[in-house]
Amino acid sequence: MAEEHDRAMMENLYWWGIPTMFRCPQGAAEGQDIALVGVPHSTGNGTTERDQHLAPRALRHVSAVQRRVHSVFGIDPWKAARIADIGDVPFPRANDNEDCIARITDFYHQIDKAGARPVSIGGDHSITGGIVQALGCGNLAGGAPISFLHLDAHTDVFTKVDHFLGAKKSAAHWGAYLADQGKVNPRRSMQIGLRGHPRTLDWLQPSYDYGYNIVTMQEFRQRGLEDVIKQTREVLEGSPVYITFDLDCLDPTIAPAVSNLEPGEKGFDIDEAVGLIRAARGLNIIGGDVVCMMPTKDNPNNITALTAAAIMFEMIAMIAENKK
Repeated sequence: MAEEHDRAMMENLYWWGIPTMFRCPQGAAEGQDIALVGVPHSTGNGTTERDQHLAPRALRHVSAVQRRVHSVFGIDPWKAARIADIGDVPFPRANDNEDCIARITDFYHQIDKAGARPVSIGGDHSITGGIVQALGCGNLAGGAPISFLHLDAHTDVFTKVDHFLGAKKSAAHWGAYLADQGKVNPRRSMQIGLRGHPRTLDWLQPSYDYGYNIVTMQEFRQRGLEDVIKQTREVLEGSPVYITFDLDCLDPTIAPAVSNLEPGEKGFDIDEAVGLIRAARGLNIIGGDVVCMMPTKDNPNNITALTAAAIMFEMIAMIAENKK
């Protein structure tokens, strides 16, 4: 018992030992229930905000702090499921966005084939397109298109032009081209938290045209958390669910080290964001990602990285609970 106590204490010290994600063993996707993946990619954002590729390293640095039991679910996810850190997607042509998206898809095809459910840390939001090109209509999804639980300040359903500063499958385009490919079912998907002053007044129209279920931040404040959770469960139920969490949906005071901040309107607090993620509890969650962290802009206490780890922990715990 003393040795077990000592080990448990040490496992939560982020500054000690080899920094794998959540102190999980390194390994391949084969034989795992959950595969933790780093996607160190920045060129899909198409701007100078490119330090997002450093996020997987920052997450590994602090994530041991979140190696915990889940007090609400009443489980120890690290015992309930087989979980490994399977490393990072390799990007030998890192400045070529389209090559990177293709490599992400190839990498996640192998994870999908192995039957492990990936929980990933990006990278900019273009990574979701590469991931769901592999998972949509795949093995984990049972051949069906996936349903998104998408928390974000922005729609990422860009249709006005065919590229964003040169990136075709960009951080702004994936919500459209995945629907065009049949990899996602917009009418069974939720986009929650959209906010800020847009560049054009018709900024939401492409999402409406595709059939996404939209809850803007203004509407969220009017309706309240419980009502939006109820709608989310009704929309997602019966579908394979993929959770994509852009850290810019949070208020900048909670997650300051994020690209494309929207400071003009209050974002989610952490309890609201966690509550919305838990709307998928008990559903067929086939994977998830956390994106858009910029560690070079983080506070000295690593608050954004710690918050990203806390969001990933919720996804891991829900998948592990399903496994149990």
